[in-house]
Amino acid sequence: MVFMKNKACGLHCIRIIDLSVKSGGSLILDKVNLHIHCGELTVIIGRNGAGKTTLLKAILKEKPYTGTISFDSHAQHTGTANRSTARPEKSEPLRIGYVPQSLNMDASSPASVYDLCASYVSDIPVFLFKSKALAARIEAQLEMFDAKNLIDRRVCELSGGELQRVLLAVATMSNPKLLLLDEPVSGIDMVGMESFYKTICRLKDEFDLAVILVSHDLDMAARYADRVALLNKTIEASGSVSEVYNSPEFKKTFGRVSY
Repeated sequence: MVFMKNKACGLHCIRIIDLSVKSGGSLILDKVNLHIHCGELTVIIGRNGAGKTTLLKAILKEKPYTGTISFDSHAQHTGTANRSTARPEKSEPLRIGYVPQSLNMDASSPASVYDLCASYVSDIPVFLFKSKALAARIEAQLEMFDAKNLIDRRVCELSGGELQRVLLAVATMSNPKLLLLDEPVSGIDMVGMESFYKTICRLKDEFDLAVILVSHDLDMAARYADRVALLNKTIEASGSVSEVYNSPEFKKTFGRVSY
C-alpha cells in the first residue's frame, strides 16, 4: 500500500443507517446509526454482549443485516483543498481493512510473515515461488509499521505486539478507506498499547483514514478517540469523549462518570 502523505482532508465518510441484525430469532443489533468520518478514530464501547463485534461483522458483510451502509466520497479539484469545491466521485467502492481479535493459526504452521502478506494480495499460491517484486512491496508495507525485520519469521512465533503490527500491515495493503479493529490490543502490555494507539493516530491523521475500534479500555479510549459510541444493541450515546463519558447512559452502563 502506498498512502498519499497529507493531512486528513475530510472528503469521505461512512454512514450506518438503521442497521439491525437478528440471530436465531433474537435481535442482536437494533437500528444502529453512526456517522464515521475520515481522519478520525471512532471507538465503540459497551458491555460484553452489547453487539460490538457483530457490528463489525455486519460492516464486513459477514453477518446479514437490514438497514444501510453508505460510503460518500469526494475528489478535490486541482489546486483546491476545501469542501466547497469538492465533487462526488463515481461509484467508488468502500475498501475495508480489518484486524480481528486474534489469529487462529496452528502452532506448528511453517507460514511466515511473507506468506501471510502474500496470500492476502496475490492469486498465485505462495508456496510456488517467492516473487522479488512482491517481496519488495511487502517489505515496504511492513516497514511502515516497524515490522520489516519480521518478514521471514514464522507467524506462530511472533509476540502479541509483533503480530499486531503485522496484522495492521496486512489490513492496510489494499488502500482501505475504513479500518476496523476488534479489540486489537488484547493481551498486550502498556508499552505495546501506547505504541499501537500512536500508530493508529498517525494513520488516521496522515492518510485520511476512517477508523472504528472496538475496545473495553475506557481510559485509552478517552485519551485517543476523536469520537466515542456507546453500544448496547443500539447506539445509546455518541459524540466526543466528554459528551459520552459524562452522559447518563455511560453512568448507567459502567456505574460511574469517568471523564
